[in-house]
Amino acid sequence: MPRVAPFEAHSPRYEAWFERHEAAYVSELLALRPFVPWEGRGIEIGVGSGRFAAPLGIQVGVDPSPAMLVHAAARGIGVVEGTAENLPFEANSFDHALLVTTICFVDSPAQMLAEAKRVLKPGGRLVIGFIDSESALGQDYLTHQAESVFYREATFYSAGEVERLLLETGFSIDAWGQTLAHPLPETREIEPLRPGRGQCAFVVVAARNTNGK
Repeated sequence: MPRVAPFEAHSPRYEAWFERHEAAYVSELLALRPFVPWEGRGIEIGVGSGRFAAPLGIQVGVDPSPAMLVHAAARGIGVVEGTAENLPFEANSFDHALLVTTICFVDSPAQMLAEAKRVLKPGGRLVIGFIDSESALGQDYLTHQAESVFYREATFYSAGEVERLLLETGFSIDAWGQTLAHPLPETREIEPLRPGRGQCAFVVVAARNTNGK
């Protein structure tokens, strides 16, 4: 079942997080920017309120939460209600796809990636941004998971686990990036994008759909 109840009930609280943690949000946004193509038709799977899709030039967003889609539509995104594991689009519909902190909320990451692969054109790019479960922030989220409205039912993954899922689905990995080296309460300035993985909480991986390549 899609884990939409917290987002339906607390969409203003969700939006307020970005205002309260603006430096962390902008750091994540800037970490994603080099990996997301400017050209072509893009989709964000798990678009939420459109906080990432809109500034990154993503035209289409899908999400199971109507409350979130209202915010995304207001930010100029073409929204469609649906789940990551059963995307309501034809095969080869998009040049690139974006997933930001979506992987921790889906019932089946493998099925989500299979669907992303299906709707991407051959050679299309998939960009995933997520909190590394092995990072200090990831461990903190796990420690206080029961106290969080949004993360109570989330499943966090390590960079190694995400890599394995991508390779098992048939993607090839192009690059890794990372940001947020400090605890969230201490993040008051925008942090730079660093190459690789393993030192920071927010990790970005860019992968390519190898179908037909």
